[in-house]
Amino acid sequence: MILRHGDAGPAVAEVRARLADLGWNVKPQGDIFDDDLDMSVRAFQQERGITVDGIVGPETFARLDEARWQLGDRVLAFIPGHLMIGDDVAELQRRLNELGFSAGRVDGRFGRQTDDALREFQRGVGVNADGACGPDTFRAFDRLVRTVAGGNATRLRDHVTLNALRSGIADKVVVLDPGSDIDPDLTHAIAVRIEGRLAALGTQVLLSRPARVTATASTPTDKERAQFANDIGADVVLSLHVDTADSTLPNGVVTFYFGDPRGGNHSTSGRVLADLVQAELHERTDLLDCRTHARTWDLLRYTRMPAVRVVLGYVSNPDDARRLTDPAFQDRVAEGLAQALTRFCAPR
Repeated sequence: MILRHGDAGPAVAEVRARLADLGWNVKPQGDIFDDDLDMSVRAFQQERGITVDGIVGPETFARLDEARWQLGDRVLAFIPGHLMIGDDVAELQRRLNELGFSAGRVDGRFGRQTDDALREFQRGVGVNADGACGPDTFRAFDRLVRTVAGGNATRLRDHVTLNALRSGIADKVVVLDPGSDIDPDLTHAIAVRIEGRLAALGTQVLLSRPARVTATASTPTDKERAQFANDIGADVVLSLHVDTADSTLPNGVVTFYFGDPRGGNHSTSGRVLADLVQAELHERTDLLDCRTHARTWDLLRYTRMPAVRVVLGYVSNPDDARRLTDPAFQDRVAEGLAQALTRFCAPR
């Protein structure tokens, strides 16, 4: 189901009620998707680090559902095949990481690593190490919160992971994701150019999707592409996109990494890679530098390795569109992205 401005019905009333419960300035009653609801949806999307379009589709619905859970509302546990997801899981991961237990990336998904960290914590504080975060575990957290504040264990572990990658590009597995549905032929053409340059250096390069999706195959979702990278044990993921807008004015190149757009938790290695990508493209092209930003899109959120999403320009902007379709320009873009990956993996 997709809801947008002007729609009406019980589903709109449910979205309105959920936003009101979360503290957004919207009337809790009513089944019309009006201007106030549109503004609240966009503000919620911006806070959550997902695409800000005012449309309540599957991703926004999922984030609304996650946001309603606070730590202590339910018993948390690892359920293979049906992972518990929510803000309460993210808070649990934050607390475990701050206390020095490696719960992994704060992505709000109760996976195996979070389960291992929770059991280790439970053994350490003398409660039943059953992997279920219930009342006894909550009380143990409350006791420790009064004596332990802050912590940088997560960032230290991320630096260890980054240093482990810095053994050269030759032995790495890189997933190139021609992710844009706007012009997949264009992003695929650039991905192939990057593949050729990295393969010459001894890198194993895999593409997340074919050049064209056949009538019998659907376009893989962000989650499916992230799972593909996780399943093959990739070292790095580079997702290539072009964008479009209603106006011809937006233009330039921008790179995104996993993190809270309000600051705080983020992927250190992802941010380093994003900065290198942005710097190399700015150096080699005359595209406007729109800098790097933290986002929580599913591809960035669900990958277990450094991953970035780079928007190489706007096809709705005449100048960007002209550049992007020029083979010589595509070569410069590919050279810059290959060099960014090489620098990222280079020994310090």
